[in-house]
Amino acid sequence: MARGGDGLQVLSALDAAKTQWYHFTAIIVAGMGFFTDAYDLFCISLVTKLLGRIYYTDTSKDNPGSLPPNVAAAVNGVAFCGTLAGQLFFGWLGDKLGRKSVYGMTLMLMVICSIASGLSFGHTPTGVMATLCFFRFWLGFGIGGDYPLSATIMSEYANKKTRGAFIAAVFAMQGFGILAGGIVTLIISAAFRAGYPAPAYKDDHFNSTVPQADFVWRIILMLGAAPAVLTYYWRMKMPETARYTALVAKNAKQAAADMSKVLQTEIVDEQEKLDEMVTAESNTFGLFSRQFARRHGLHLVGTATTWFLLDIAFYSQNLFQKDIFTAINWIPKANTMSALEEVFRISRAQTLIALCGTVPGYWFTVALIDVVGRFAIQLLGFFMMTVFMLGLAIPYHHWTTKGNHIGFVVMYAFTFFFANFGPNSTTFIVPAEIFPARLRSTCHGISAASGKAGAIIGAFGFLYAAQNQDKNKTDAGYPAGIGVRNSLFVLAASNMLGFVLTFLVPESKGKSLEEMSGEADDAEEEAVGTRAVRPSETQMV
Repeated sequence: MARGGDGLQVLSALDAAKTQWYHFTAIIVAGMGFFTDAYDLFCISLVTKLLGRIYYTDTSKDNPGSLPPNVAAAVNGVAFCGTLAGQLFFGWLGDKLGRKSVYGMTLMLMVICSIASGLSFGHTPTGVMATLCFFRFWLGFGIGGDYPLSATIMSEYANKKTRGAFIAAVFAMQGFGILAGGIVTLIISAAFRAGYPAPAYKDDHFNSTVPQADFVWRIILMLGAAPAVLTYYWRMKMPETARYTALVAKNAKQAAADMSKVLQTEIVDEQEKLDEMVTAESNTFGLFSRQFARRHGLHLVGTATTWFLLDIAFYSQNLFQKDIFTAINWIPKANTMSALEEVFRISRAQTLIALCGTVPGYWFTVALIDVVGRFAIQLLGFFMMTVFMLGLAIPYHHWTTKGNHIGFVVMYAFTFFFANFGPNSTTFIVPAEIFPARLRSTCHGISAASGKAGAIIGAFGFLYAAQNQDKNKTDAGYPAGIGVRNSLFVLAASNMLGFVLTFLVPESKGKSLEEMSGEADDAEEEAVGTRAVRPSETQMV
């Protein structure tokens, strides 16, 4: 049995490299992309209530305006539709053109569309929302490309001993992005509240939303471009990964030269050995071939379905946690607050959840993934998420009575902790490790797109599902739903199914990428087979 990477010195050098500065540079550059992704995707949930007040308030009614169901679904979900498309397209393109060249395209698209989202104008509320949705779709398209490319680049740069921690550290920046979204919204809403004080809606329907509130959501959305701009230069300076250059572009000399600079050591280019490796029949099959289905078909089903089920639960909670906080009376009723006070309170709640439940979970994964492995962490995460969701759902009435709200929030934070110290991290990491280099970005994109399909179901479905079962108590414009309690039961069942399907996903801890994909083994076996056949052929002659 060949040990992956032994065939080529450049791959062996990467696998055995000690942790050094270039690893941290790659984590920061790729991680800042994920920081931006999370900020852009989740900041919209902080300002949807404000958008409803600004554009859909009827001052003759007792409650401030809210986005109509179809508009709310579009504003919250359109970026996910773009992300799904971007993951498939840029994942495929990353395997065709190279990781580095496509990486710059996604970042520029994110910068342009973040700024354009904040500049969404129109003569009517519908016009503003339509423009916003248009730019958020393309923002999502750019974000989608970041998923397969960031994961693939980090996995191909890392050594095999700490690869899981490095990829997890890139993904962990998502937690800081969510946290930053909450903090930025807190600061901006607090500054505007201080500068433009306003009464509660019940005291003054017209003046509770000051005209300057329209700047608040625009500034919050546009600031998503800042971290992407700051890292663009460094992203363009990164060399193409040696695994792409060698195994896909088939240029051993360039791969050796690039990694000699990065690792600061002399690496010999081995073009003959590379040619032997990449031309093996079993190293040339495509995504839709029988060989791929036999070798990696169940793996792809496993990575795609577990990510799909995880995101149904993860995004339905994250996007609509402000509604959950309102349901348990942690955020006062809308008519008792001004528009900016409501934004402030929603962002404060999200910031606390991110600080207590979201960010720590990611870094537990970074610390432990190369110790206990991907498989164990994913199983534990799905199981504990099921337990805590049932813990929220079964005694739901208890949690909504006065005096028990803090307990609900603690339980809710634990579900987030085990999502992030669990499948939310591992479903991102594993697809970047177990597929061949020529299909790695594509397969990661397919798995991630499956996840975003789950996010769309969670985001759109939860809007309707979590509505009260009594039609008279639903939000304006919504039909009766199954209620928050029953929705939590559905999410618990989704997590339990994710637990079962995790058994389709192989453990990649401590193994090289070529060992997991079978690329090095195939080349060596073919070479050994060739050497074994030649003498007998001679004897026959």
